[in-house]
Amino acid sequence: KQWYQRRVRGLVATFMEDGVRMWYQWKEQSNYINHHWGCGTFLSTMFVVYNLFGQLIPSVLVLARKYVKVSVGLLFGVVFIQTVGYGILFDVRFLLRNVSLLGGLVLLLAESMGEAKTMFAGVPTLGENRPQNYMQLAGRVLICLMFLTLLGEMSFNNAFTEFVRAIELIVGLPLMICVCIGYKTKLASCCLVFWLFFLNIYLNPFWMYSSSRAMHDFVKYDFFQTLSVIGGLLYVVTNGPGGVSFDEHKKNW
Repeated sequence: KQWYQRRVRGLVATFMEDGVRMWYQWKEQSNYINHHWGCGTFLSTMFVVYNLFGQLIPSVLVLARKYVKVSVGLLFGVVFIQTVGYGILFDVRFLLRNVSLLGGLVLLLAESMGEAKTMFAGVPTLGENRPQNYMQLAGRVLICLMFLTLLGEMSFNNAFTEFVRAIELIVGLPLMICVCIGYKTKLASCCLVFWLFFLNIYLNPFWMYSSSRAMHDFVKYDFFQTLSVIGGLLYVVTNGPGGVSFDEHKKNW
């Protein structure tokens, strides 16, 4: 149970942080949505209310292992609403980061399903044909999409920072591919967890910025999103890649 809570804390970290931010920035968030969409005060307030309670309550329920499927569905809805509401749909970098969050939620949902039924009732199937295994495959691929956002950040304005980002890609890309195809999955995921953890502290030190600066919120947002992706990778470390993977097929060779 303690190991479960450690993984889930990382996975839902960005949702809990964003839910708290909605409370402290209620007026700012409501005014932004109203100005961006011209939808009126009532609808913009309802947007903030949904993002506040639609993130905090499901996150607490997931931590308590209660109504996990419903909670994951609500968090899916929050990601979709925010993608449309904040115009993330047209920003490739933020869109891919949001999609990588969905990967962690898919893995959480797959774990909650347990032993799912076969995809075709009444037809004998191998273990890899369970919907749960396909969800684990989708979750692994979606989580790894976060690395694609690093490509757009290679601006070469600061030589040392861009050197670190280049190393990040050189080390991270092979590990990402291993996780996607399910080869040496637990080892690759474990390496990515440590790699992302240290890079996250170095690249997203939001505590070094004044809370009154806009950069503070942007860097803090990236920090907790990366933390949630780390939580998703911990699920892979614990539960393995699932039936649709090289690791699983090697057992039959």
